Amino acid sequence: MSSILTNTSATVALQTLKSINSDLNKVQSEISTGMSVSSAKDNASVFAISKVMEADVAGFEAVSESLSLGQSTVAVAASAAEEVGELLNEVKTKIVSANEDNVDRNKLNTEVQSLVEQITGIVDSAQFNGLNILDGSKDGNSGFSVLSSLNRSADGSVKTGSISFDPSLTNLSTKSGTDLTAGTNPTTNLTTPVSYATADIGPDQTTIATIAGANGFGLSQASGASAQFVIGDFELLTSAGAVGGGVALAASDVDLSAATADDGLVAGDKVSLTLGNTAATYTIGVGDRTEDIASGLRSALIEAGLDQSEFTLDTNDSTGSLTIDNNTEQTVNGYFQISRASGGLAGLDTLDVSTATGASSALSRIESYIQTAVDSQAQLGTTEKRLEIQSNFMSKLVDSFNNGIGSLVDADMEEASARLKALQTQQQLGVQALSIANQAPSTLMTLFR
Repeated sequence: MSSILTNTSATVALQTLKSINSDLNKVQSEISTGMSVSSAKDNASVFAISKVMEADVAGFEAVSESLSLGQSTVAVAASAAEEVGELLNEVKTKIVSANEDNVDRNKLNTEVQSLVEQITGIVDSAQFNGLNILDGSKDGNSGFSVLSSLNRSADGSVKTGSISFDPSLTNLSTKSGTDLTAGTNPTTNLTTPVSYATADIGPDQTTIATIAGANGFGLSQASGASAQFVIGDFELLTSAGAVGGGVALAASDVDLSAATADDGLVAGDKVSLTLGNTAATYTIGVGDRTEDIASGLRSALIEAGLDQSEFTLDTNDSTGSLTIDNNTEQTVNGYFQISRASGGLAGLDTLDVSTATGASSALSRIESYIQTAVDSQAQLGTTEKRLEIQSNFMSKLVDSFNNGIGSLVDADMEEASARLKALQTQQQLGVQALSIANQAPSTLMTLFR
């Protein structure tokens, strides 16, 4: 039956042509953008995966920049440490000469002092972008850590990794300090540092009990209770070596020979805290306030891997304290200590070869200084190598991710070209078919002639 109201052939031809045009538009989009999935409507799941991967690539590139900055920082320090080592060897030759009888020791002593001044100058200037990891008396030596990785877990959470080392291992400062008293709890003047609680600190009236060992303590709690450890109110030294400073000063700016010098803190002093198997150390930097020290120790504990589901860490800026709550139902032992490390080359400036006795003493001492410089170079070299390996890995990782993203969303241009030709032919035939179908009703007019 033929009808002038319903042209089934034309309807079918029209739908076919629309489908061909839709496919043709998609292929043309792939060719123009180079992507088979350019928006979420193309393939929502693949689009979402690709965007997450692209975000990770952006993070990896930021990590690569951090690694480059870290490599430059360590390279400057390594070059300086190498130069220091060579100068120390030269100092040794002068000392050996001074141990001879028929020499002018005063002139040799002048040369030694000149070389020592040169070493001090090199260490002082071995900074990159303001960070000096050779001089323990500087703010830059309060810790060195380089962002090295971005790790995504299966649940979607992202954590960062870092390459770090204790700058005290590379400390070639010639500035010395006085070690704080070891084996006892810090004095009240030093920190008012540890609240070995004698009042109620939980529903079960749990208290912190001192355990064997200097500065040792135990954190315990019963079910539903909380045990706390409070450390804070750090006392800082003034330039005269008395407590009461507002900010931490460089050791070189403080009279460490003062009787009260052991009662306060200066830049370069280390605050160490161990909780169970987690050990963390914060090195005080120039300009640190007591609240900065508490906050720095908190960050050090977190970076060291302290489980924050088991311990709650809260800082109080008004008191400059860190409160640690033990949320487990187990006793956790810990250890607290404050120490003042001397520069690795401390005392180098006291070498005196102007006398036979001084020359003999200097000869026995110079070897330890040379070994310190060698150890520093080895530590810096190891760190340089780690940063280089990680930087190369991050470069390869970015390439791998980009290739993975490409395999998900990039268009197959050869296939797209073939499909374009085929669809263009289908489009022409579809238009011809629709034209023929549209002419069908007009043939009915011949029935009425």
